[in-house]
Amino acid sequence: MYDTLIIGGGAAGLSCALVLGSARDKEFARNKSIAIIAHQKTSHLQNALFNNVLGLQPGTLGSNILKEGKAQLANLYPHIFQIEKEKVTRIAKAIEGFIVNTNKNSYHSKIVVIAVGYTSLMTIKGLENYIEPHPRAAIEKDRIWLKNTNHLIEENLYVAGTLAGWRSQFSMACGSGSHVATDILTLWNDGKHTKVHDKII
Repeated sequence: MYDTLIIGGGAAGLSCALVLGSARDKEFARNKSIAIIAHQKTSHLQNALFNNVLGLQPGTLGSNILKEGKAQLANLYPHIFQIEKEKVTRIAKAIEGFIVNTNKNSYHSKIVVIAVGYTSLMTIKGLENYIEPHPRAAIEKDRIWLKNTNHLIEENLYVAGTLAGWRSQFSMACGSGSHVATDILTLWNDGKHTKVHDKII
């Protein structure tokens, strides 16, 4: 049983995982079990070139961000379990939380964050009732979103990034994943609004 399972290892999913990981020393997050299924093989980051993102060296490649982001998560926050080479096929409600099935395994989590891409090829069963045309994408591109209110689809089921209705701008997707992480931290912290930052001592 995970406390939180993130589906998708792009900008939104990795950002969510990094923020949750950075809260490991907080009393309310100390013993939480967190995992990320980095199953997207077609992230838009793979072909991206960044010259317009604050804090990134101009010329940064999206493919490097994906690779380095997973390494950053493993090095800084090894308590977050990275599940590789699995693709989510179904999400179903359980008595407590959700059952997440992949092409290889089944996982149980109290909270699920869906942070996969927004193409109409997204085929995770159990989400059909939430799919609508994307409100911020050109109609001819046939993009989708999962209907949500402030990233929350229903209790303990979150969506982040382009699938939450944001444009496919790197900083927006990262911010969306971070937003979801702080919502989860706030939930764990008995509803007290929570953010985490490392500081120079």
